[in-house]
Amino acid sequence: MFYGNSFSDRKFRGQVRKYPLNYGGLASYNQSLMTTLKFAVLPGDGIGPEVMAAALEVLTRAAETEGLTLEPREADAGGVAIDRHGSALPDETLRVCEKSDAILFGSVGGPKWENLPPKEQPERAALLPLRKHFSLFANVRPGLLYPELIDASPLKAERIRDGIDLVCIRELTGGLYFGQPKGTRELEDGDVEAVDTMVYKKSEIERITEVAIATARSRQKRLCSVDKANVLENSVLWRKTVTDYVAAHAPEIELSHMYVDNAAMQLARDPNQFDVILTENLFGDILSDEMAVICGSLGMLSSASLGLVENRHGHRFGLYEPAGGTAPDIAGKDLANPCAQVLSGAMMLRFSCGLDALADRIEAAVRQAVVSGTRTGDIAFGGKSVGTREMGQAIMENL
Repeated sequence: MFYGNSFSDRKFRGQVRKYPLNYGGLASYNQSLMTTLKFAVLPGDGIGPEVMAAALEVLTRAAETEGLTLEPREADAGGVAIDRHGSALPDETLRVCEKSDAILFGSVGGPKWENLPPKEQPERAALLPLRKHFSLFANVRPGLLYPELIDASPLKAERIRDGIDLVCIRELTGGLYFGQPKGTRELEDGDVEAVDTMVYKKSEIERITEVAIATARSRQKRLCSVDKANVLENSVLWRKTVTDYVAAHAPEIELSHMYVDNAAMQLARDPNQFDVILTENLFGDILSDEMAVICGSLGMLSSASLGLVENRHGHRFGLYEPAGGTAPDIAGKDLANPCAQVLSGAMMLRFSCGLDALADRIEAAVRQAVVSGTRTGDIAFGGKSVGTREMGQAIMENL
């Protein structure tokens, strides 16, 4: 993990370990006693409020068993914030987040707001500014498919008999999404030109490599860095920096490199050849979504976005969200799978609270509920399915 308030303070304290669900992660070594967790709750749009409600019930029940007091404070973000406040990320919402130990995020966006100017649309105007404001540069997304759910994957069962277990570490605040100059202009001849700039500094590449190293150490000690060094100057720097940094700081890690087009193909061919994937912002956006598809259901996949800032308890401030979208076609119908939101809450307890044991229990409860046959429609394979609320109840019963 990272320590201190600047990247120059690069020291690991202790050892990271492999977590029960095998997605690995970054250990939380600052174990200050936490009795109250204040976190911002941004349910967002579509199915966001439904799955968030289920997650909060699970978190509350789990916290009660440990004497932990939860103080969630709800605020608007995304399309609902546009409708109510005229902005996807109102100042009041940002202030709520600033006063919190972490952010539990739902999903934002939908057809209702697609006709707005691109810069005003919910995801671009809410999620990206949050990442930038809190310097959330590291996205940790586990790609986890239980063996019992392999029928949910589009891949052939014989390729994933034991399920899928890998992690994508994506750099989140650099590259094409934030590089300058950026814009669209009309040229003198009447043509129109749009420009996005991919920019990375060596220090930015080093700090995300450090996250990937910590994750790989907790797993199989294998790291694959993905780039496009045969075409992009930016990727040439990326590959050299990753190579040098791993050699200097983690020679025990087995490092490999892969071009992004090949990586996309290899994920579909044999996902378990990977342990930890490290890549930049755009490539990580695409590959992590592909990873979500091969794992069967977006309703099962969580993520954490972490930065350098510590919360008041000395743990890492982060934003935690499910991998899926707002699914407006099933919103309000009690059909959505809340597991990804619940598992995102568990990641919040682990990384922003240092409560590994409690996170373990929630993750185990989700798995037990699914394995025992309580499943929403997306993972029921045509069999009996339950609704959002009943799925949440089943998780709580397995705590």
